[in-house]
Amino acid sequence: MSELTLKELAKEMADIDFTMLFTHAGNGQMAGRPMSNNGDVEYDGDSYFYAYDDSRTVTDISNNPKVGMSLQGNKGLLGKPPIMIAVQGEAELIRDKETLKAHWNKELDRWFEQGVDTPGIVLIKVHAHRIHYWHGMEEREITL
Repeated sequence: MSELTLKELAKEMADIDFTMLFTHAGNGQMAGRPMSNNGDVEYDGDSYFYAYDDSRTVTDISNNPKVGMSLQGNKGLLGKPPIMIAVQGEAELIRDKETLKAHWNKELDRWFEQGVDTPGIVLIKVHAHRIHYWHGMEEREITL
């Protein structure tokens, strides 16, 4: 199996609905929680997630923007294990309504009933610095 390009890896990531997003908690420990990427993975290395401004996730990122993500696909090729991806990066908190709109999709209405006008909504942009993946028996790394 050949090494995946960043664009090919983005396609794989877009097919995975949930990722575990890891932040540094106030007590120095790592904290992880599931986040939906809603297929919004235009891979130049950025992933986008919505949260509430008063959430622990946002507090953690405000204190330390270094984050990690873990993703696992549900499809293996010819009986091989599915793709597994680990991302290390830096998070940015975005509150600009135009940027919120640019990454919005209707499925998010389930969690944010007023759409981008929901009070306290924030967009978390994770810019990857290093992506390590396992695709079947192959293990590769992409550094951005």
